[in-house]
Amino acid sequence: MHKTVVINIVGLSPRHVGAHTPHLETLAHRGQQLSVGQVLPAVTCSMQATYLTGATPREHGIVGNGWYFREESEVRFWRQSNRLVQHPKIWDTVRALDPACTVANLFWWYNMYSSVDIAVTPRPMYPADGRKIPDIYTRPAALRGQLQHVLGTFPLFKFWGPGAGIASSRWIADASIQVDREHDPLLTLIYLPHLDYSLQREGPDGPSIPGELRAIDAVVANLCQYYEGRRTRVVVLSEYGIVPVDQPVHLNRAFRGAKWIAVREELGRELLDAGECEAFAVADHQIAHIYVKRPELLDAVRILVESVPGVAQVLDEEGKRAHHLDHPRSGDLIALAEPNAWFTYYWWLDDARAPDFARTVDIHRKPGYDPVELFLDPAKPFIKARIAGALLKKKLGFRYLMDVIPLDPTLVKGSHGVRTMPEDGPLLITPLPELLPATPLEATDVHDVILAHLTSV
Repeated sequence: MHKTVVINIVGLSPRHVGAHTPHLETLAHRGQQLSVGQVLPAVTCSMQATYLTGATPREHGIVGNGWYFREESEVRFWRQSNRLVQHPKIWDTVRALDPACTVANLFWWYNMYSSVDIAVTPRPMYPADGRKIPDIYTRPAALRGQLQHVLGTFPLFKFWGPGAGIASSRWIADASIQVDREHDPLLTLIYLPHLDYSLQREGPDGPSIPGELRAIDAVVANLCQYYEGRRTRVVVLSEYGIVPVDQPVHLNRAFRGAKWIAVREELGRELLDAGECEAFAVADHQIAHIYVKRPELLDAVRILVESVPGVAQVLDEEGKRAHHLDHPRSGDLIALAEPNAWFTYYWWLDDARAPDFARTVDIHRKPGYDPVELFLDPAKPFIKARIAGALLKKKLGFRYLMDVIPLDPTLVKGSHGVRTMPEDGPLLITPLPELLPATPLEATDVHDVILAHLTSV
């Protein structure tokens, strides 16, 4: 077995490797860079599960970043238990070959309660007074305190939200080096997220993107210097690329017009009541899983969705089979967006009736992915003073509401989820081109490519 590290730079596409990423460009020239075929949906949890299992969503069951849990009548996003992945992972394959091999997972998703030897993943604390306190989950448990003693508290608010930036990627990279020094795992998986957020805010040609590329390239250069000094094979990978978008699509508002959406009123606000809806959409970037209560409504729902501007295609049972998405967790129908469009989760018709969490960073209560969480509300005066006031309340132990997120989806300039041209999609860079398959590289091949780096002489 040969020591290997896989660095996942989220959002990096072939079009971005060049003048602003000199280290990545050098890695590509020394070895080989190639595009990776995408599964549907091309979103974090589905792509990572495919890379780590070599299976499609039909087999591993990760049909998106979230889905409708039918038994609970609840939409749940960003769950963390690895037991949700219904297929053996690469560390299971490695252990079958050599039970002594050790694996470290630094922030790849579904990182809790797996069989890796070392795990580090975000896990905030939520005290009863309503605060959200940055923290991590680790295996072994003692590693949690050790890492944050050396590196400081994990910068959760730089990991996601309006403040998301390079600090989160740097912390994860530094943590991987600390883990390697202490535990020397055979395989290390590293997730560097921050480039993705700038690309969603601005699109792939945004004004800050050259600087963000230089920043992540410097992080990778530092990692490579360390790992190559320990004779480690370094594979660089991404999950998807970002395409420019300018059209938000509100499927749940269309369903509301058809009187298929049920809401529950709480304190003058409207909450989606998924269990009572005749039809509703779980929005996830450029795809939406549509759950329909009664089979006799399927045709009517499909016809309505197909008529909504920004919808490119609606998959029925045959379409889901063709795209390897025919899993019980999938929607009864699946909508795919046009290349310039993406799906919102919004169901309310009056912003004054939106739930209070709509204006906050709240990835667990929103029944859909919300990239607008990357922005501060430009319509609110003295927004930084409002944030400072809320933080003071937090420090003093009072309840507070950080309602600083806008309800304007036109702010979002980049998205992903459906298949793209190769130059806009994910990539893989390897120092050992001879370990690549002879055919074009598909997402399901990545498992075996990583395994080959571990096992080849």
